[in-house]
Amino acid sequence: MNFGIIAAGEGSRLVSEGVASPKPLVKLEGKPMIGRLIEIFVSMGAGRICVIVNEQMTEVADYLRSLAPTLPCPLELEIHTTPSSMHSFHYIGERLRNHGRFIVTTVDTIFRPEEFRKYVDAYENAPANVDGMMAVTRFVDDEKPLYVAEKEGRITAFLDTPREDAHFVSGGIYGLADKAVDVLDQCLHRGVSRMRNYQRALIDAGLDIEAFDMGKIIDVDHADDIVVADHFLSETND
Repeated sequence: MNFGIIAAGEGSRLVSEGVASPKPLVKLEGKPMIGRLIEIFVSMGAGRICVIVNEQMTEVADYLRSLAPTLPCPLELEIHTTPSSMHSFHYIGERLRNHGRFIVTTVDTIFRPEEFRKYVDAYENAPANVDGMMAVTRFVDDEKPLYVAEKEGRITAFLDTPREDAHFVSGGIYGLADKAVDVLDQCLHRGVSRMRNYQRALIDAGLDIEAFDMGKIIDVDHADDIVVADHFLSETND
Protein backbone atom coordinates (compact mmCIF):
# COMPACT_ATOMS: atom_id res chain seq x y z
CA MET A 1 0.00 0.00 0.00
CA ASN A 2 1.13 3.53 -0.75
CA PHE A 3 0.42 6.44 1.58
CA GLY A 4 0.16 10.20 1.47
CA ILE A 5 0.13 12.95 4.11
CA ILE A 6 -1.40 16.38 3.66
CA ALA A 7 0.61 18.75 5.84
CA ALA A 8 0.40 22.00 3.87
CA GLY A 9 -1.88 23.97 6.20
CA GLU A 10 -0.67 26.96 8.16
CA GLY A 11 -1.76 25.73 11.61
CA SER A 12 -2.81 29.30 12.38
CA ARG A 13 -5.03 28.36 15.30
CA LEU A 14 -2.18 26.62 17.10
CA VAL A 15 0.11 29.59 16.45
CA SER A 16 -2.49 32.04 17.80
CA GLU A 17 -2.77 29.90 20.94
CA GLY A 18 0.96 30.03 21.62
CA VAL A 19 2.20 26.77 20.08
CA ALA A 20 5.65 27.57 18.65
CA SER A 21 6.28 24.39 16.64
CA PRO A 22 4.80 23.98 13.15
CA LYS A 23 1.80 21.66 13.45
CA PRO A 24 3.48 18.64 11.78
CA LEU A 25 6.29 18.83 14.34
CA VAL A 26 4.06 19.08 17.41
CA LYS A 27 5.02 16.12 19.57
CA LEU A 28 2.69 13.35 20.65
CA GLU A 29 4.15 10.58 22.79
CA GLY A 30 7.45 12.40 22.38
CA LYS A 31 7.41 12.14 18.56
CA PRO A 32 6.56 14.77 15.91
CA MET A 33 3.05 14.10 14.59
CA ILE A 34 4.29 13.67 11.05
CA GLY A 35 7.08 11.32 12.14
CA ARG A 36 4.59 9.23 14.09
CA LEU A 37 2.39 8.88 10.99
CA ILE A 38 5.33 7.89 8.82
CA GLU A 39 6.41 5.33 11.41
CA ILE A 40 2.92 3.81 11.37
CA PHE A 41 2.86 3.68 7.57
CA VAL A 42 6.25 1.97 7.49
CA SER A 43 4.99 -0.60 9.99
CA MET A 44 2.14 -1.32 7.54
CA GLY A 45 4.66 -2.16 4.83
CA ALA A 46 4.43 1.12 2.91
CA GLY A 47 5.66 0.93 -0.67
CA ARG A 48 6.08 4.69 -0.85
CA ILE A 49 5.04 7.72 1.17
CA CYS A 50 4.24 11.11 -0.38
CA VAL A 51 4.02 14.26 1.75
CA ILE A 52 3.05 17.81 0.86
CA VAL A 53 4.11 20.78 3.01
CA ASN A 54 3.81 24.50 2.31
CA GLU A 55 6.70 26.71 1.28
CA GLN A 56 6.88 28.38 4.68
CA MET A 57 7.44 25.09 6.51
CA THR A 58 11.20 24.95 5.96
CA GLU A 59 11.69 23.31 9.35
CA VAL A 60 9.24 20.53 8.44
CA ALA A 61 10.86 20.03 5.04
CA ASP A 62 14.30 19.79 6.65
CA TYR A 63 12.99 17.23 9.16
CA LEU A 64 11.55 15.09 6.35
CA ARG A 65 14.72 15.30 4.30
CA SER A 66 16.74 14.11 7.28
CA LEU A 67 14.26 11.29 7.93
CA ALA A 68 14.06 10.01 4.34
CA PRO A 69 17.44 8.17 4.23
CA THR A 70 16.51 6.16 7.34
CA LEU A 71 13.32 4.71 5.84
CA PRO A 72 12.95 1.37 4.04
CA CYS A 73 10.71 2.96 1.38
CA PRO A 74 10.86 6.14 -0.74
CA LEU A 75 9.67 9.36 0.93
CA GLU A 76 8.60 11.82 -1.75
CA LEU A 77 8.32 15.45 -0.68
CA GLU A 78 6.15 18.05 -2.41
CA ILE A 79 6.64 21.68 -1.35
CA HIS A 80 3.74 23.87 -2.42
CA THR A 81 1.58 26.53 -0.84
CA THR A 82 -1.94 25.61 -1.90
CA PRO A 83 -5.29 27.39 -1.52
CA SER A 84 -7.03 24.38 0.05
CA SER A 85 -6.55 20.86 1.34
CA MET A 86 -8.24 19.62 -1.84
CA HIS A 87 -5.55 21.24 -3.95
CA SER A 88 -2.94 19.64 -1.69
CA PHE A 89 -4.69 16.31 -2.15
CA HIS A 90 -4.33 16.75 -5.91
CA TYR A 91 -0.53 16.96 -5.69
CA ILE A 92 -0.52 13.75 -3.64
CA GLY A 93 -2.96 12.06 -5.99
CA GLU A 94 -0.81 12.84 -9.01
CA ARG A 95 2.20 11.32 -7.26
CA LEU A 96 0.30 8.15 -6.38
CA ARG A 97 -1.63 7.74 -9.63
CA ASN A 98 -0.90 4.53 -11.57
CA HIS A 99 0.53 2.78 -8.52
CA GLY A 100 -2.58 0.99 -7.25
CA ARG A 101 -4.67 1.75 -4.21
CA PHE A 102 -3.43 4.37 -1.77
CA ILE A 103 -4.39 5.97 1.53
CA VAL A 104 -4.07 9.68 2.29
CA THR A 105 -4.54 11.35 5.66
CA THR A 106 -4.19 14.83 7.06
CA VAL A 107 -1.23 15.27 9.40
CA ASP A 108 -3.37 16.11 12.44
CA THR A 109 -5.56 13.00 12.31
CA ILE A 110 -4.88 10.90 15.41
CA PHE A 111 -5.95 7.26 15.61
CA ARG A 112 -5.06 3.92 17.16
CA PRO A 113 -2.46 2.08 15.05
CA GLU A 114 -4.20 -1.25 15.63
CA GLU A 115 -7.47 0.12 14.24
CA PHE A 116 -5.62 1.61 11.29
CA ARG A 117 -4.10 -1.81 10.60
CA LYS A 118 -7.60 -3.30 10.34
CA TYR A 119 -8.60 -0.53 7.95
CA VAL A 120 -5.52 -1.01 5.74
CA ASP A 121 -6.10 -4.76 5.62
CA ALA A 122 -9.79 -4.28 4.76
CA TYR A 123 -8.98 -1.91 1.92
CA GLU A 124 -6.14 -4.03 0.55
CA ASN A 125 -8.41 -7.07 0.49
CA ALA A 126 -11.55 -5.33 -0.79
CA PRO A 127 -12.94 -6.59 -4.12
CA ALA A 128 -11.68 -4.95 -7.30
CA ASN A 129 -15.01 -3.19 -7.86
CA VAL A 130 -14.53 -1.15 -4.65
CA ASP A 131 -13.19 2.23 -5.77
CA GLY A 132 -12.36 3.55 -2.33
CA MET A 133 -12.71 3.12 1.40
CA MET A 134 -13.09 6.01 3.83
CA ALA A 135 -12.31 5.74 7.52
CA VAL A 136 -15.29 6.92 9.55
CA THR A 137 -15.97 7.39 13.24
CA ARG A 138 -18.92 7.86 15.57
CA PHE A 139 -16.83 10.30 17.64
CA VAL A 140 -17.58 13.88 16.62
CA ASP A 141 -14.44 15.96 17.13
CA ASP A 142 -14.80 18.72 14.56
CA GLU A 143 -16.34 22.17 14.52
CA LYS A 144 -17.97 21.39 11.17
CA PRO A 145 -18.21 17.60 10.93
CA LEU A 146 -18.95 15.89 7.64
CA TYR A 147 -21.65 13.30 8.27
CA VAL A 148 -21.54 10.04 6.36
CA ALA A 149 -24.68 8.18 5.27
CA GLU A 150 -24.20 4.56 4.29
CA LYS A 151 -26.20 1.49 3.37
CA GLU A 152 -24.73 -1.95 4.01
CA GLY A 153 -21.27 -0.41 4.19
CA ARG A 154 -21.45 1.59 0.95
CA ILE A 155 -21.42 5.36 1.35
CA THR A 156 -24.50 6.99 -0.15
CA ALA A 157 -23.98 10.62 0.84
CA PHE A 158 -21.72 13.12 2.59
CA LEU A 159 -23.77 15.62 4.57
CA ASP A 160 -23.24 18.91 6.38
CA THR A 161 -26.07 18.08 8.80
CA PRO A 162 -27.01 14.71 10.34
CA ARG A 163 -29.92 12.59 9.26
CA GLU A 164 -31.36 9.22 10.26
CA ASP A 165 -29.09 7.09 8.07
CA ALA A 166 -25.91 9.04 8.92
CA HIS A 167 -24.39 7.27 11.93
CA PHE A 168 -20.80 8.33 11.27
CA VAL A 169 -18.64 11.34 10.46
CA SER A 170 -15.64 11.44 8.16
CA GLY A 171 -12.37 10.56 9.87
CA GLY A 172 -10.08 12.45 7.48
CA ILE A 173 -8.51 9.25 6.14
CA TYR A 174 -9.09 8.54 2.47
CA GLY A 175 -8.47 5.22 0.76
CA LEU A 176 -8.75 5.72 -3.00
CA ALA A 177 -7.43 4.70 -6.40
CA ASP A 178 -6.99 6.12 -9.90
CA LYS A 179 -10.70 6.61 -10.66
CA ALA A 180 -10.91 8.94 -7.69
CA VAL A 181 -7.96 11.00 -8.98
CA ASP A 182 -9.79 11.37 -12.29
CA VAL A 183 -12.81 12.78 -10.42
CA LEU A 184 -10.48 15.11 -8.54
CA ASP A 185 -9.15 16.44 -11.87
CA GLN A 186 -12.72 17.14 -12.96
CA CYS A 187 -13.53 18.89 -9.67
CA LEU A 188 -10.54 21.22 -9.98
CA HIS A 189 -11.51 22.00 -13.58
CA ARG A 190 -14.99 23.00 -12.36
CA GLY A 191 -13.59 25.18 -9.58
CA VAL A 192 -14.56 22.90 -6.68
CA SER A 193 -12.33 23.79 -3.74
CA ARG A 194 -13.52 21.88 -0.66
CA MET A 195 -12.68 18.29 0.24
CA ARG A 196 -16.25 17.57 1.30
CA ASN A 197 -17.56 18.62 -2.11
CA TYR A 198 -14.95 16.42 -3.76
CA GLN A 199 -16.15 13.50 -1.68
CA ARG A 200 -19.72 14.23 -2.77
CA ALA A 201 -18.49 14.24 -6.37
CA LEU A 202 -17.11 10.73 -5.90
CA ILE A 203 -20.59 9.50 -4.99
CA ASP A 204 -22.24 11.51 -7.78
CA ALA A 205 -19.80 9.91 -10.25
CA GLY A 206 -21.09 6.47 -9.24
CA LEU A 207 -17.92 5.26 -7.55
CA ASP A 208 -18.28 2.49 -4.99
CA ILE A 209 -16.89 4.12 -1.84
CA GLU A 210 -17.10 1.98 1.28
CA ALA A 211 -17.14 3.10 4.92
CA PHE A 212 -14.88 1.55 7.55
CA ASP A 213 -15.51 2.27 11.22
CA MET A 214 -12.07 2.95 12.70
CA GLY A 215 -13.30 3.69 16.20
CA LYS A 216 -12.24 6.92 17.86
CA ILE A 217 -10.41 9.43 15.66
CA ILE A 218 -9.49 12.90 16.87
CA ASP A 219 -8.02 16.04 15.30
CA VAL A 220 -5.38 18.39 16.66
CA ASP A 221 -6.63 21.87 15.79
CA HIS A 222 -6.16 23.72 19.10
CA ALA A 223 -3.51 23.77 21.81
CA ASP A 224 -5.81 21.90 24.20
CA ASP A 225 -6.16 19.12 21.62
CA ILE A 226 -2.48 18.24 22.04
CA VAL A 227 -3.08 17.24 25.67
CA VAL A 228 -6.25 15.36 24.70
CA ALA A 229 -4.42 13.49 21.91
CA ASP A 230 -1.51 12.56 24.15
CA HIS A 231 -3.92 11.22 26.76
CA PHE A 232 -5.85 9.28 24.10
CA LEU A 233 -2.68 7.62 22.82
CA SER A 234 -1.34 6.86 26.30
CA GLU A 235 -4.63 5.12 27.12
CA THR A 236 -4.18 2.82 24.10
CA ASN A 237 -0.69 1.85 25.28
CA ASP A 238 -1.65 0.91 28.85
